[in-house]
Amino acid sequence: MDWAAWMTLAIVAGMVGTLIFSRLAADAVFLGAVTVLMISGIITPKEAFSGFGNEGLITVGVLCVVAVALEETGGIHWLVQNVLRKPFSFRHALWRTMAPTAVFSAFLNNTPQVSMMIPAINSWAKKFNLPASKLLLPMNYATILGGTCALIGTSTNLVISSMLIGENIHLSLFSIAPVGIPVAIVGILFLLFFTDRLLPDRRPTISQLADPREYSVEMLVEAAGPLVGQTIEQAGLRHLPGLYLAEIDRTGQILAAVSPQETLQAGDRLLFVGIVDSVVELQKIHGLVPATEQVFKLDGPRSGRCLVEAVVSGQGPLSGKSIRDIGFRRRYNAVVIAVARSGQRLDQKIGDIELERGDTLLLEARPNFFEEHRNSRHFLLVRRIEDSSPPRHDHARRAILIMLGMVLTAAFGIFSMLEAALLAAGLMIATGCVSPETARRSIDWPTLIVIGASFGLSAALEKTGAARAVTETLLTLTGPGPISNLVMIYVVTAVMTNIITNNAAAALMFPFAVSVANNLEVSLLPFGIAIMMGASAAYATPMGYQTNLMVMGPGGYRFIDYLRLGLPLTFITSIVTLLLIPQIWSF
Repeated sequence: MDWAAWMTLAIVAGMVGTLIFSRLAADAVFLGAVTVLMISGIITPKEAFSGFGNEGLITVGVLCVVAVALEETGGIHWLVQNVLRKPFSFRHALWRTMAPTAVFSAFLNNTPQVSMMIPAINSWAKKFNLPASKLLLPMNYATILGGTCALIGTSTNLVISSMLIGENIHLSLFSIAPVGIPVAIVGILFLLFFTDRLLPDRRPTISQLADPREYSVEMLVEAAGPLVGQTIEQAGLRHLPGLYLAEIDRTGQILAAVSPQETLQAGDRLLFVGIVDSVVELQKIHGLVPATEQVFKLDGPRSGRCLVEAVVSGQGPLSGKSIRDIGFRRRYNAVVIAVARSGQRLDQKIGDIELERGDTLLLEARPNFFEEHRNSRHFLLVRRIEDSSPPRHDHARRAILIMLGMVLTAAFGIFSMLEAALLAAGLMIATGCVSPETARRSIDWPTLIVIGASFGLSAALEKTGAARAVTETLLTLTGPGPISNLVMIYVVTAVMTNIITNNAAAALMFPFAVSVANNLEVSLLPFGIAIMMGASAAYATPMGYQTNLMVMGPGGYRFIDYLRLGLPLTFITSIVTLLLIPQIWSF
């Protein structure tokens, strides 16, 4: 290897070390590594940033719009209610997330599945007080495992299949299933029993610390909503983090110390006490609306509003008067949803609360409220709460149908994944499921930067010959037998796919497999299957697979988390793969 290859390996090693031993953002580390490679002349600017024009990266960005539309319309809530449902335990919750994704990923593209499941699992985890960080990565691994069960499960399978056709070997849809299905079963069982021990609980700080602003908020059970007839526990109102149900007002009868088995009735007024983040989540539950009728008297649809926190000053007309006497809605074009007062619980109805200096009001208002009143002497502080617009539940079915149309048209080859995603995102905006402004804000730029930069790293490893040199060095250690060569080709493929992209690793290893098969005068098929399986064993690093990067931010994962869970998963699935391949496909 020349100096460029050695320098490339050093930069990649330094990047991995930085990701493991520091808390620097992954996008900054990846972009920094690519920048050093470009400045040193190892790769050109075009090669460094070629990934940012990659179809897969653009698809991920567009899918962010589809995902946020599902969230904005309450479609995610529908998925939680009808697909994930109520888990009986953490292990049952883990099974609920992994089983369907593994089955679907055998036939559908992994990227839209993971994109759709991330907000659904986050919402579900909050509802039932589950650690999302222990669900997202196993769900992602389940999609990779499921992709090994059919030829169309991953693009890597199709790449190797096309190369095998060039060698006069033709595979059917389920040719890989005899090894893929057992590997998927073993992998999912391992995740089911060991995830809780190996993955840390990385919940956001807000769910772990007490918030001094504890709001009292009243919500009404809609008569035509889905919560009527459900118990408190079934409705997911028992374990909301940072929030508890203090009492139910049922036509004047107060039910205190509410049992989780209490059945909700139409018109029940539920008094919750909790922190602002949990109140925001409460507003998004289909079937609950603020108990004050004032919210329905504001101009425009609720989906065009947001929540705002405002602290009452002692100089304006608010202190010493009740919210009703102030005529708050008429005066400020906003409605008070809840009031927080120095940790005190306020039992009165919202309109009857007499405001005091320092009270924090949680308001439902138009987005321009912040600009109009942030310098007002009536309020000491005004703060807009991000992502707090109430969902448009009436658009949920429409959003789900658009999403299903996207998946099916891509699955049956009517459109490419990018075309289907662009069409779906356009329909989401055109039909009012999501506003253009929200669509723009939804794009996960850090993830896109990491994905785009990873292509630059792959280009450097391939261009300098570093990847080929490492591969050849490892293969020289192999003995003359077909099984030992099979093991080495699989292991090297699995190692390379965690460093460069899975398709690049597969394409790099295939010529070596052909050479080995010809030299030993044995069938190429077992080696081709080994490359397919090895290229999908991308569990140990975030850059090993595109969806690994997609869950990194939402799950709050660090590089070490992938090693903790991914390395033993790789070891176990590798043993199963290497035991089965020689038994199923003879040399």
